Amino acid sequence: MRELRYTLLSDGPSDRALLPILTWLLRTHGVEMAVQPDWADLRRLPKPPRGLLERMRTSVDLYPCDLLFVHRDAEGEPYLSRRQEIVRAREEAVQLPPTVCVIPVRMQEAWLLFDEPAIRTAAGNPNGRNRLDLPRLQHVEGLPDPKEVLYELLRTASGLSGRRHKKLPVSQLAQRVSDFIEDFAPLRTLPAFTALEDEIRETVEIHGWTGP
Repeated sequence: MRELRYTLLSDGPSDRALLPILTWLLRTHGVEMAVQPDWADLRRLPKPPRGLLERMRTSVDLYPCDLLFVHRDAEGEPYLSRRQEIVRAREEAVQLPPTVCVIPVRMQEAWLLFDEPAIRTAAGNPNGRNRLDLPRLQHVEGLPDPKEVLYELLRTASGLSGRRHKKLPVSQLAQRVSDFIEDFAPLRTLPAFTALEDEIRETVEIHGWTGP
């Protein structure tokens, strides 16, 4: 194997922000070969698949991979319930690659609220001086709406005002934040992130993906 191809199946395009996090975790745990990520965009299919199992099968058919990441926000459901949902679908499927669960406690945006320089850069104003009130990292999983928190931070970081402030495409900018984060290690204080990291570490070891 000269490259490791992985596909991320998620609920929406904003979740593509998880790709740099997943690649970082693979690199951190010994994957030195080329890594080729893909996001499974099923929205424009004539008949988008319904149900998690069919979505997983379709993702692998359209985006062949060595490793499948399945993302579900907990959104008020217990972490274990979301995980069991993914595991059950994986057990029912046939000929799927190794599958790893990606389950932020609330929304994936909560994992992007710790790096102030990345937020400023994504907002197009890396040298800005407007004060950004980032939540404490240990509290981000308890935020009722981390997406809106991130959006407001981007608006503030942009330094814009008036109509330009209101029209700032924050949903697009939010997807760029993770591209400017070099080290996701601070997220290891969050149980959901450490669960993801543990599963990736185990999967990499089992399949012998360490090394070039």
